[in-house]
Amino acid sequence: MRDAPARRSATLTPDVVWRLDLRVYYEDTDFSGFAYHVSYLRFLERARTEWLRAIGFEQGDLKQGEALTFAVRRIAINYLRPAAMDDALTVETHIRRIGGASIDFEQTVVRGGEQLVAANVSVAMLKNGRPARIPDRMKARILQATGRTAPAGDASDPANLQRPVKPRDD
Repeated sequence: MRDAPARRSATLTPDVVWRLDLRVYYEDTDFSGFAYHVSYLRFLERARTEWLRAIGFEQGDLKQGEALTFAVRRIAINYLRPAAMDDALTVETHIRRIGGASIDFEQTVVRGGEQLVAANVSVAMLKNGRPARIPDRMKARILQATGRTAPAGDASDPANLQRPVKPRDD
């Protein structure tokens, strides 16, 4: 698959999987000639950033305007097969869950039809470095892009974002 050109493109398909095409460069590899394990984390991050851009939100604008950022809270990754320099890859991103202040993604890296990496990534919304709710306008756009509507009483429904606050024992 190394001969196939990789488009620098990203699309949201009807099956609600976001796809970003990219290529493995020399800088992504280690001494063995295969993609270094940390490179996959960059590929996954790039796909989430391009997904956010495609639904109308620039990370730089969010940070400058409202002091909003997403931070990776948890990641579980399985390295199944190696990618080598010049391989054309596709990062597939699927939203599994949207919470009040977080999004859970399922992401895979594929080469042709072969799955190389599978990851589950949870990101948290921060405002000025502190946990914050995802703004209603953003949540609505995410739900629209994923083909979902929040049923009444669903935690994803902006009208149902409030939950009881537990007293702290400190």
